[in-house]
Amino acid sequence: MPTSLDGRLVVAISSRALFDFEEENRVFEAADDRAYMQLQLQRLEQPARPGVAFSLVNKLLAFNAAGDAAHVEVVILSRNDPVSGMRVFRSAQHYGLPVERGVFTRGEPPWRYLRPLAANLFLSTNEADVRQALEAGVPAARVFPHSRHAGSAHPHEVRIAFDGDAVLFSDEAERVFQRDGLHAFQHHEREHVATPLAPGPFKPLLQALHRLQRTPGQGMRVRTALVTARSAPAHERAIRTLMDWQIEVDEAMFLGGLSKGEFLREFEPDFFFDDQTRHVESAAGHVPSGHVAAGVSNEAAR
Repeated sequence: MPTSLDGRLVVAISSRALFDFEEENRVFEAADDRAYMQLQLQRLEQPARPGVAFSLVNKLLAFNAAGDAAHVEVVILSRNDPVSGMRVFRSAQHYGLPVERGVFTRGEPPWRYLRPLAANLFLSTNEADVRQALEAGVPAARVFPHSRHAGSAHPHEVRIAFDGDAVLFSDEAERVFQRDGLHAFQHHEREHVATPLAPGPFKPLLQALHRLQRTPGQGMRVRTALVTARSAPAHERAIRTLMDWQIEVDEAMFLGGLSKGEFLREFEPDFFFDDQTRHVESAAGHVPSGHVAAGVSNEAAR
């Protein structure tokens, strides 16, 4: 029987999201890929420094430490060439990351391999790849390489924070807000308070994390937070939607337009997902952050 990843939370991640290859990437952008390949080969025995998403991956893989069944699978999905891929695997081995699978496409878009992987999440620094993944129905975010790395205060807890509209939920309400303003948005949400919001692109990931919460490994836990610009009375529809999905979040922050960065600093997530670049930029100074190029706020950039 062939090996199957069924039942696992599958994270596909690019090499630059997992490791700090920013210096090498500058060589790639300044020359051709052969110079980049040669540099990576020269540094084969030199482990790359951890990247923005390293803490998230490291903690998720810790769920596999106890018992026979693997709950999480991490696959390298990269535009790197196979030669450079050797250093990626060597670096993972150096840090004790049990990463065994990888797809290296040497510049070609790798997103099409997300479907056979049945990926629950794709993290990449390449915006085009992220957009294509989202269009294919896979939760995906563009990692901001300059983001502050996660702290070490919660070694046994995977902490993930999500924006609401256009991330966990559809952009239905956000469209009303952008078209008609705050008063119309609040009226719309009061009128539809008992109607669950349609799912956004990251509902499948939240569901997968909810399942992982129920199968903890070796003391590892998942803690989630909804961090949204919504405020009362628009908060209620968001909460009722999660209740309808039978999914719980541990914390909810209804900030009413306050900057999210300092609140995220206190929550200390291993990663934060938002659809608006200004929120991601604000958050990146405090926590690992990624841009979800979905919804009405990202249509003009297409």
